[in-house]
Amino acid sequence: MKGIKGKHVFLGGILLILGCAAPLHYPFYEKAISGPEYITSIHKDLVSLPKAERKVPVAVYKFRDQTGQYKPPTTSTNFSTAVTQGATSILIKALEDSGWFIPVERESLSNLLQERKIIQQMGSQYADENLKSAISQILQPLIYAGVLLEGGVIGYDTNIVSGGIGARYFGAGGSAQYRVDRITVYVRAVSVKNGAVLKTVQATKVVLSQQLSAGFFRFVRLNHLLEAEAGFAANEPVEMALQEAIEKAVYDLIIEGVKIGMWKPADPEAFKGVIEKYEREKEEALKKLRERKDEFKEES
Repeated sequence: MKGIKGKHVFLGGILLILGCAAPLHYPFYEKAISGPEYITSIHKDLVSLPKAERKVPVAVYKFRDQTGQYKPPTTSTNFSTAVTQGATSILIKALEDSGWFIPVERESLSNLLQERKIIQQMGSQYADENLKSAISQILQPLIYAGVLLEGGVIGYDTNIVSGGIGARYFGAGGSAQYRVDRITVYVRAVSVKNGAVLKTVQATKVVLSQQLSAGFFRFVRLNHLLEAEAGFAANEPVEMALQEAIEKAVYDLIIEGVKIGMWKPADPEAFKGVIEKYEREKEEALKKLRERKDEFKEES
């Protein structure tokens, strides 16, 4: 009877491992999808803003990672950066999605000017005046931007908060671990007319990582040990966190710009509710910051 019981426990452990391993296999293949993997609440707020009275042409030359931080090495040397180097593209997409700005191409301006030069040279090689006129009409004057957007990713702090919990009893138990990172971006609007910094906004987003694991081991009979383990880890993509932080910065910049008269909404009355909501969020953030400072003083 003991042998039969031990076999049943052994088979149950195998089935448990197989059952846990099956879902772990599926995520290794997923077909490509259009757009982001998920739509953040900030993105929804950004695209649902009341319309602008007039879209403002803005230029973004570089919006880069200014932290210079690399991913921590695991088993070998790693020269990959901790933050994506495509922050400029993310910012331009957020500006376009907002419906308040007309982003003009400046990051690859040399490529744009080269193509325009090729068209001009092609027109000059033909003697037909009508053809020359048609080619010259293809090139319209470039749109100039009245506002430059500068800044970048100025902070990526790892292990701000980390911890875990676990328990084991009679050969069975589990554990949970978590880690919190933080990414910070700054965006400033600069007047092309006189070079004055019109407004600067800051946005912060935490990056969450967690790991859950469970294990079981027991001697089913003499010199026969049954051991089973299962677990998973979930890491929030840094690129998605950066996208949300940049979208929040653009959202704040639009509201701050309306408050100081940099740009105007088409319906000022409808925009009052957005400003009131924004002010409440700022007050709550300041309140939490004061509470954290008070807690830190009490602990020290």
